[in-house]
Amino acid sequence: MKKRLFVILLGLLTGCATPFIDRTYKAVGQDSRAQFLILHYTHVDFPTSLKLLTEGEVSSHYLVNNSPPTIYQLVDENRRAYHAGVSYWKGATHLNASSIGIEIVNRGYDETPNGRVWYDYPQAQIDQVIALVKKIVKEHDIKPERILGHSDIAPGRKVDPGPRFPWKQLADAGLIPWPDANLVDAKKALHAQQLPDVAWFQQKLDQHGFAVPRNGQLDKRTQDTLSAFQMKYRQSLFDGVPDAETAALLDALTSTDEIKPK
Repeated sequence: MKKRLFVILLGLLTGCATPFIDRTYKAVGQDSRAQFLILHYTHVDFPTSLKLLTEGEVSSHYLVNNSPPTIYQLVDENRRAYHAGVSYWKGATHLNASSIGIEIVNRGYDETPNGRVWYDYPQAQIDQVIALVKKIVKEHDIKPERILGHSDIAPGRKVDPGPRFPWKQLADAGLIPWPDANLVDAKKALHAQQLPDVAWFQQKLDQHGFAVPRNGQLDKRTQDTLSAFQMKYRQSLFDGVPDAETAALLDALTSTDEIKPK
């Protein structure tokens, strides 16, 4: 008490411009500014990634190199980085203000005469990403359903971290929810008998977290959203076409009483 009074009096006597702040008390009603964790790929090599993320308008809290697999912090977690852009998830928008971004050095894809070719992630790099995600989740208490890809929060506009990113490894590490395989098989058999209409798919995508039209039409935005969902949970085929397996995955993931993070 005497020390605080001394500091206050000293500030008054010296005309100090910085006010004394008493930090004795802490409110119970608070949590971390970081509510979401967003994963990206850079689409370019490490030197170019570093230049873009440190000298341009786009930024990210972390950059994970591929060779050697090294984690670089570029923005303090308490500050906003510009990595998400126009974004949405379960009613939240403009996620730059409430998220931590991780950029992963990966070329993403190349367009070839035979179609788009995607690039794998080295396992050593993924090990670093998982370790970093665990650290961030522990420190900020980020919920499993809020660990997302750029394609989740901006389908159609963004496709990173792409169909080669091993989301299942994050699920196996207990970081994100994943549908039970037996439950998916059972629901797939059910939906194969009678495929739900487009309105059902839109309702389930909305329930899962996406911003999606609710017009009952298989328009481009709905197809882009379906593709983003498939790219994460069924990486062998992500054509944006509603089918029995996609319906089963959606059904399982939105049945909150039937699925929990591992």
